Amino acid sequence: MCKMLLSINPEHINNIFKGSKRFEFRKTICTRKVDKIIFYATCPVKKIVGEAKVTNILIDTPEKIWEQTNEFSGISKYFFEEYYKNKENAIAFQIDEVLKYSKPINLEDLGILRAPQSFQYL
Repeated sequence: MCKMLLSINPEHINNIFKGSKRFEFRKTICTRKVDKIIFYATCPVKKIVGEAKVTNILIDTPEKIWEQTNEFSGISKYFFEEYYKNKENAIAFQIDEVLKYSKPINLEDLGILRAPQSFQYL
């Protein structure tokens, strides 16, 4: 099992917890098979707040990924298009079994010195 720590804007994490966002989008393809995503909420929260199981990883053109994910993207088409502007590929992690931690965790409690720029393997 490979876990990945992702830095995510608190607004997007809230949409994940509400169930309106079932895909997490990235520009970089992972080299390992990821089974679980750990959510690090960026400023102003700055804590690990939950996790989810990865059920599928979609890789295709941004247009095709939007067609497959838009209903549960949790973001606007404009935001999606700006994020993938001038990119040939888009990556979407389909998530399920979302767990919100009752008590957020500090990075230091896991021996992590700083938040990942995009992601890091755990």
